[in-house]
Parts: sequence; C-alpha cells; structure tokens
Amino acid sequence: MNRQDELNLALESMHFGFRAMIYQPDQRLAQLGLARIHHRLLYFIARHPGCSVNELLHTMRISKQYLNRPLKQMIELGYVEQATDVDDRRIRRLGLTASGKKLEFELSEVQRKRFAAIFERAGPVAEKHWREVMALLSEQIEF
Repeated sequence: MNRQDELNLALESMHFGFRAMIYQPDQRLAQLGLARIHHRLLYFIARHPGCSVNELLHTMRISKQYLNRPLKQMIELGYVEQATDVDDRRIRRLGLTASGKKLEFELSEVQRKRFAAIFERAGPVAEKHWREVMALLSEQIEF
C-alpha cells in the first residue's frame, strides 16, 4: 500500500467515524426540524454559559452569517436565552434554558457514551494518540 492509499484510508475512517458519531443525534434533531449546527450551538453554549455572541463565534470558529439564523431559531424555540451584558449593553450573553440543557444532554450523552465505549476498547495509549491527532488537526484550520 502506498502513502496515498494510506491517506485515503485515513480520510475514509474520518468520514465513517464522524458519521457514526453524529447519526443518533442527527436523527433526533431531524425529528425536531433542526440540524447539526443546532447541536453544536447547544454544546458550546453549555460549555461556555454566559458567553457573548462574539465569544461563541470565536470558540466555534464560524462566521456571524453562519451563526445568525440557527441561533435565532434556538432562541425562538426556547432552547437558548440571551441577556444584555450588565456592563456593556451592546453585548448579548447566551445561556441554555432548562429545555436547552435537557436537549443538549440528550444529544451529547449518546456521543459521550460512544466515546467511552470506544476508548475503553482501544485503551489509554490509543486514546492519547487519538487526542494528539485531533489537536493537530484542529490547529490546521484556516479561515
């Protein structure tokens, strides 16, 4: 097997691994008329409660145009709440409502359990190397 074939196998593994990780959450999102971006919003707002819209954009590494519509939907559906910053009225702070927290947990818990099972099978050395590869991939994002 040559290097290009090995790299193609890596691409296929990434594709099928990602698909396996998002399948169940995406099915649930589809039932609600939502998409992958909505889960990502819930996840990152849950990890950074009280973040501003700009902080969320920076964390997620997405554009304001990409964020605007899904965030508005999540607010209208009652999953995300926004409040004006106490020191700077131009800043909107984001948080999850009780229903937003419940949905985020439901969607992400499926993925956490899958990772836990996979890491248990693969072992701590494989998990460590996987984290290193993911960290290196994350550094290479260009916008």
